[in-house]
Amino acid sequence: MMQLNGKTALITGSARGLGKAIAIKMASLGANIVLNDIPSSEALDETAEELRKAGYRVAVAKGDVRNQDDVKAMVATAVETFGSLDILVNNAGVTKDKPLAMMSEEDWDLVLDINLKGAFICTKLAVKQMIKQKYGRIVNIASVAGRYGNRGQANYSASKAGLIGLTMSTAKEFASKGITCNAVAPGLIQSHMTDALPEEVRQKYLGNIPLGRFGTPEDVANVVAFLASDEASYVTAQVIDIDGGLVM
Repeated sequence: MMQLNGKTALITGSARGLGKAIAIKMASLGANIVLNDIPSSEALDETAEELRKAGYRVAVAKGDVRNQDDVKAMVATAVETFGSLDILVNNAGVTKDKPLAMMSEEDWDLVLDINLKGAFICTKLAVKQMIKQKYGRIVNIASVAGRYGNRGQANYSASKAGLIGLTMSTAKEFASKGITCNAVAPGLIQSHMTDALPEEVRQKYLGNIPLGRFGTPEDVANVVAFLASDEASYVTAQVIDIDGGLVM
């Protein structure tokens, strides 16, 4: 049975949604959890309390993934609280969707800075600790948009394509140090945004998914947990689509 007993996982952007689901899954498998989100996030403290009430071991590290000092503090929180940093999940991300011709430089820069530069900074600082341990698991949350593109998401698609490239380079650079790096590429995942779609739009999207449903955050969390576990010790530099067959 898959276990993460004694491992410490830092999950960026984990106040809610996909990051929260990943945190809960990993905690249920025995991992120590370091939750992260921006300092203004009230949901982060609520999520931490929810996990603690469930009996899980949790620390909170508020900070902006674009800020190197914040990320240093996040890594330090993991090591000082639990003694190690074994797993990094680069989940923090944003969207600013617009047609390319209408997209501002600010829209472009914000998405690339958080989704890609943030993952670079977190990876750079986390691997320093992982090298000392001669062990590490890095999982990047990409998107099918980063593999196949999407209208109105030039900035988001570019950031996720870049994240896939970062995954490959990280895997090659640090394999000899006992560190693996993989990515998952979710498709249409159930969220407050999909719940708010008009029924005719929902049905149109569902008609393109062979499995006939939106994915759930738990569907993604299950694969991320596998890639972070020792069961995936011989898996690196892979991108796994989690999309119900959307882009088969």
